[in-house]
Amino acid sequence: MEVVTKLIYDNLIVKLIGELDECTADYTRRTIDIEIARGNINCVTFDLQDLSFMDSTGIGVLLGRYKIIKKLGGVVQIRGCNNHIDKVLSMSGIFRIMKKIS
Repeated sequence: MEVVTKLIYDNLIVKLIGELDECTADYTRRTIDIEIARGNINCVTFDLQDLSFMDSTGIGVLLGRYKIIKKLGGVVQIRGCNNHIDKVLSMSGIFRIMKKIS
């Protein structure tokens, strides 16, 4: 798993590359939380274009970051889902709380 972050104004873009599962969740969580803790973030955009696999642990990682950003008054959005990831996230209902963008 590779986590690439980029801050553009108050939007933290988080590009996830590889597989987000039980083995990579802690690393992913810590990496994102460090960036959020730096402050002044009103939006987190998860770029999942290069994410090849996600299980329920990965969904938990996204939901946990959502809760943090929501408490700060911000929003979370998701872009770049392949068919498999889109299906997993749709079935979880995550798009009811996180906006899917193109």
